[in-house]
Amino acid sequence: PEEPRAAAPVDFLQELPSCRSARRRRGGTQERWAALQGPAGTRAAEGPEWEQEGEELAALPAREHPLSIAEKRRLRDFQQADVKHLSRWKKWKRTSSKSLKKVLNEVKGFSSYLVLWRHDIHSIEGRFGTAIQSYFSFLRFLVLLNFIIFILMFGFVTLPTIISTYGIFNSTATKISPQNIEYICTIYEPSDNQGLVYFFTYLKDLFSGTGFLEVTRLFYGYYTVDTVWISIMRYNLPLAYLLATIAYLALSLVWIIKRSVGGFKQNLVHDADQFQSYCNKVFAGWDFCITDPNAARLKHRSLQYELQTDLEEERLKQKIADRTMKEKLRIYFLRIFINIIVLAILLGCFYSIYRVTVFSQENSNDVSNTNFQVNLLVQYLPSMVITLANFIGPQIFTFLIKFEDYLPASEIKLTLIRCVFLRLANIGVLLFSLWSQISNCVADKCKPCGYNYKVYPCWESDVGQEMYKLTIFDFIIILAVTLFVDFPRKLLVTHSSCKLVQWYGLPEFGISDSVLEIIYGQTICWIGTFFSPLLPAIATVKYFIIFYIKKISLIHTRKPPAKPIRASSSNFFFLAVLLIGLVLALIPVGVSIASIPSSKACGPFRNFNTSWEVVPVTILEFPAGVQQVLFGMVSEAVAVPVFTVICLIMFYLIALAGAHKRVVEQLREQLVLVRFDPLY
Repeated sequence: PEEPRAAAPVDFLQELPSCRSARRRRGGTQERWAALQGPAGTRAAEGPEWEQEGEELAALPAREHPLSIAEKRRLRDFQQADVKHLSRWKKWKRTSSKSLKKVLNEVKGFSSYLVLWRHDIHSIEGRFGTAIQSYFSFLRFLVLLNFIIFILMFGFVTLPTIISTYGIFNSTATKISPQNIEYICTIYEPSDNQGLVYFFTYLKDLFSGTGFLEVTRLFYGYYTVDTVWISIMRYNLPLAYLLATIAYLALSLVWIIKRSVGGFKQNLVHDADQFQSYCNKVFAGWDFCITDPNAARLKHRSLQYELQTDLEEERLKQKIADRTMKEKLRIYFLRIFINIIVLAILLGCFYSIYRVTVFSQENSNDVSNTNFQVNLLVQYLPSMVITLANFIGPQIFTFLIKFEDYLPASEIKLTLIRCVFLRLANIGVLLFSLWSQISNCVADKCKPCGYNYKVYPCWESDVGQEMYKLTIFDFIIILAVTLFVDFPRKLLVTHSSCKLVQWYGLPEFGISDSVLEIIYGQTICWIGTFFSPLLPAIATVKYFIIFYIKKISLIHTRKPPAKPIRASSSNFFFLAVLLIGLVLALIPVGVSIASIPSSKACGPFRNFNTSWEVVPVTILEFPAGVQQVLFGMVSEAVAVPVFTVICLIMFYLIALAGAHKRVVEQLREQLVLVRFDPLY
């Protein structure tokens, strides 16, 4: 038999940073603890070193030390005896420190009651488990994120224009007329309703973002102010608009990465070893947050299903290992054929969206305003086709994946990847279709202005209107499915005795599908905020209402999923897909800022070729020394060394991660040796 490898030396393990930290938290070696048990005079005679250590030990209450009960009692006696030998200043310092900690703990406990939907989410967690609770916590995160983005855009973009309009704080606004620009490029006449207007016209404008909404602060075209003077302070609105856009994208990126780190660590721990996965399910699989008997029975069934799935997966792995070359070739050809079908479906969806978007842009203004239904239908055609593709595509993908002969876990992941790509790519195709029309320069249409100024005199507002319509239509679909599909089905299942209806039953609460819905809407919000600064406010209200819609749907019209996913894995999956959506949103926003010529008839950037041009123009207004520093920071002389240092740090972290991994493997080997050698 093969001899086990020797374990790492104990001295090596004791030199690990974690072992040192544990010794430091325990107050040092056993000799130091023996010294603490001696008389106070002995400690005082040993010099100021023990006074410093005594202060460190007394800084924390005994209950916060990782000690046994007997050691905590000795530490408490030492702390009480040591107070008598302190000066008044140290006594006051220690008392005030304890009082401050107590106040902070009380404030922290009180602030927990102010958390949004705290009771509702705890109730959902108790009835349906942590997997469904993770979806509602994720929805709460998006509400808070959109609210912060709204505060950012409103405070730095919308509020200065309001202050200047009403002359608050002796403020005024300066509108600089476009310079060195053809007059024909500056003509912008929004379709504002004048005179006697029918009610359905206002309704159409409310749903499409045209008419009276087009000339409000909701869209980019309203912000034509160049400078706001508040008393003697000059506020550069174009620069603030651009920096606020960069800030909300950076804030979203940092916040998502910060939240996803914990889920990524848990995901690595859970997926590190298959044997560990079995142990977790058997010994630690129960969800102690569950209080409802029905949810408990559901959890029993889900654990049974997970164990059966793991056993089935092991059987399939053995089957895959025993395949002949002929069977492998047959499966590979079948997968290639099915992937060609999937690619054809995606291309068909993309082409349909492109053609419908072009048709909608060409004919939305040609329909008479008296034909309200046709006008609204033409304007909402892209949104309807995208929604239809998002509904039909996943159904086809779920059907085709059964023939590809993957493992169950691989089937779920591959289907989700295809659905995510379909939903997010549809938005990209819509924007590509719009930009192809904006940049349509056939027959010198773009020669004076750089874009198709006849059809799109203020193209940023047109893009904002499309994002606005997608947001509104997405909310209408979610509400309509709950009211007109789920509730009638619930009534049929409850009051009908038909066997077919009872067999059909209630639909399951699809966690993955629900998450893809709100991530799709959040991606639209990230893209549209640059073109519609108040769109995050609409998204905040939308997700706030969706929370209650989904809660009512979960409790009354749907049943929990029979195949739940682990909460830690679901949290990481939600944030990973959300990060993909953010990366996709960065591309069109970045292209709009840096490449496409800005509108010369509206918006804060009408005096610049592109939106990004405001940055170098602003830098040129700085003193010469500051200009040299800023331009030097982005030069090759600085960029190359910084890039080199970043690469070195990355390689160091990779090496450190590899060392940690080897230590973990050694510790696991020692855990195995516990069974054989009493020394361990």
